[in-house]
Amino acid sequence: MLPWERQGRDVSSFDQPRAAEARLAEAVGLASSIGLVVVHTAILPVRIRRPSMFLGEGQVAEQGQWIRRENVSVVIVDTALSPVQQRNLERAWGCKVIDRTGLILDIFGERAATREGTLQVELAHLEYQRSRLVRSWTHLERQRGGFGFLGGPGETQIEADRRLIDERLVRIRKELQQVRRTRGLHRSARRRVPFPVIALVGYTNAGKSTLFNTLTGAGVVARDQLFATLDPTMRGLQLPSGRRVILSDTVGFISELPHELVEAFRATLEEVSEADVILHIRDAAHPETMAQRGDVIRVLDDMVSDGTLDAAWPDRTIEVLNKADLLGGVDQVPLRDGAIAVSAITGEGLDRLKAAIDARIASGMEMADYDIPPHDGARLAWLYQHGEVLARRDDETAVHMTVRLLPADRARFEQLG
Repeated sequence: MLPWERQGRDVSSFDQPRAAEARLAEAVGLASSIGLVVVHTAILPVRIRRPSMFLGEGQVAEQGQWIRRENVSVVIVDTALSPVQQRNLERAWGCKVIDRTGLILDIFGERAATREGTLQVELAHLEYQRSRLVRSWTHLERQRGGFGFLGGPGETQIEADRRLIDERLVRIRKELQQVRRTRGLHRSARRRVPFPVIALVGYTNAGKSTLFNTLTGAGVVARDQLFATLDPTMRGLQLPSGRRVILSDTVGFISELPHELVEAFRATLEEVSEADVILHIRDAAHPETMAQRGDVIRVLDDMVSDGTLDAAWPDRTIEVLNKADLLGGVDQVPLRDGAIAVSAITGEGLDRLKAAIDARIASGMEMADYDIPPHDGARLAWLYQHGEVLARRDDETAVHMTVRLLPADRARFEQLG
């Protein structure tokens, strides 16, 4: 396990530089999460990225001695390697070399369960593999004759494989478009029977699924493991006001998320763009909690840049500092900017969190006055179900009501006639 140490990294106002030891611990956790047994770790300072092998010749030789002596079969280098760098390191060390992108892709491939998740993972794998065909074949001079789709005379092995990958990529993208259309229909159905959507986002292993289970009583997989949740899960939740909402658990974020996965998992993150409230779940006890916060914010800002998410997302976001039990309770967690401390394990602070969600939803609601005929029980029931009745006065001609509604619900009710 060979994390590299960054030099002179730009640090924004919300970000903090990561300690090499913390990056190493995260890389070990990633490897362990797919059953790899880590027998050796090293932190190697890198001042200049060598085009040939990324690391310096001395570093390669030193690690090579250890690798051969211990008969290591897989080496993970915790950075993005070019195809040439990966191939040269494999030749120098005589074993398989995986970079950070390849490792995360393997984890996602093992965990994806739904049709959408499986397609997204395959898409990312193929895009990654296509750029590395040069390292997968040593017989580039070998020719293959024309047999149907395998290619015409003179087509090299690598050209044929690249073409086959391209054809598969086209088919997967078409299938994903259909999946996204289906998800869009599901969202449209939810709007017709509208409940506000609350999306949980956060760094991987921040405790999102545990919090999701505690709030909703669901049985989502929740364990101390990176990327335990890959496919979005949704459940209903009743808030203190009696308002019903839909809670959505999403994939965990991670630093330097591979570009292939940011694109491939766009549909998974669509629930965030549709959410009325975003809960940014943080691990309050983690030593790198501020750096992790920066990683999540960076991905969300990228979603704004490509039009997936509106720029006002911070206004509907509540920061939730989870795992307060590891710090001695919610009163021991330093808070700022309206953040809320909770423990998904003990339940401490959850009442305050539910109240904050209620208040955030209410702040986006509009007040309206309606005069409903006394016999129109359906419209009266609709207002009680979807709005917050602030005042009611009945007389012989009408039921006079003052109601607070979400803008979409108000427009929908007024279309009822």
